Amino acid sequence: MVGGWRAPARMVLAAGAAGVLFVGAAACGGSDDDGAPAAATSAPAVAATSAAPAAAPLTILVTNDDGVGAAGIDAVAKALAALPAVTVRIVAPATNQSGTGGKTSPQPPAHHDATTASGTAATAVDGFPADSVNVALDTLGVKPNLVVSGINQGQNLGPVVDLSGTVGAARAAATRGIPSIATSMGLGSAFDYAQGADLVVAWVTKHRGEFTGTGSGTALASIPNLNIPNCGTTKIRGERELPTEPTLTDMSKALTNGQDCSSTETPADEVAAFNAGFATLTSIPVKPAS
Repeated sequence: MVGGWRAPARMVLAAGAAGVLFVGAAACGGSDDDGAPAAATSAPAVAATSAAPAAAPLTILVTNDDGVGAAGIDAVAKALAALPAVTVRIVAPATNQSGTGGKTSPQPPAHHDATTASGTAATAVDGFPADSVNVALDTLGVKPNLVVSGINQGQNLGPVVDLSGTVGAARAAATRGIPSIATSMGLGSAFDYAQGADLVVAWVTKHRGEFTGTGSGTALASIPNLNIPNCGTTKIRGERELPTEPTLTDMSKALTNGQDCSSTETPADEVAAFNAGFATLTSIPVKPAS
């Protein structure tokens, strides 16, 4: 039964070109009222396409605070560029600017052509992460529907977020009404950004229909902050959407080197859940606490 309508007993489906189904009646034997064999008949073909609607074009500005040559920004930019109808523009600091928060230069900094670690074309900015967003918007004329900042090397949880240049870049976009997300991977002995890139792509895909403009000019109230545990060859345990912990007093808990992805605990707090191997998604205010 399709749509509450039941096909006659002798109805057949034949697949046509390009995934189109043609519906028709099968030839029936037997005789008409005067005994003569009944002529085979066929119903008019009814075409039904199953093709999904094409995705609306999406422009994503990718930036970070580790620098344009960092492995994290390269991984996420390539993963996002593989999505249908997505254009990725990479504009990031020329050098590592970790820990610079939302700082900006008094004058627009210089910028120049560059490439990512794998050779993807990018623009390097001689300034802070927030500068990179401003250069992209004001100097280069990029009109993104979304800004993705990261993937950062090292977690940016609860009490650490105001120090983060990754968060600072995302906030710079949100201040101008452009949706953005800050993304980071936990500290560890090595970094494999594949799982993190997959989570970013999943988040973008889930929310894609919401990114319809290129900035209202009115500051947004908050941004999502995604932290992916560094599990090495072990898979992360899942994703938890939790309240952020800006007033956590023990900063060391938010900066643990390596996460226990074999843990069986399921903490209800952001930092503890992250350290127990869960990716955490929190909402943080666009305006820093101080």
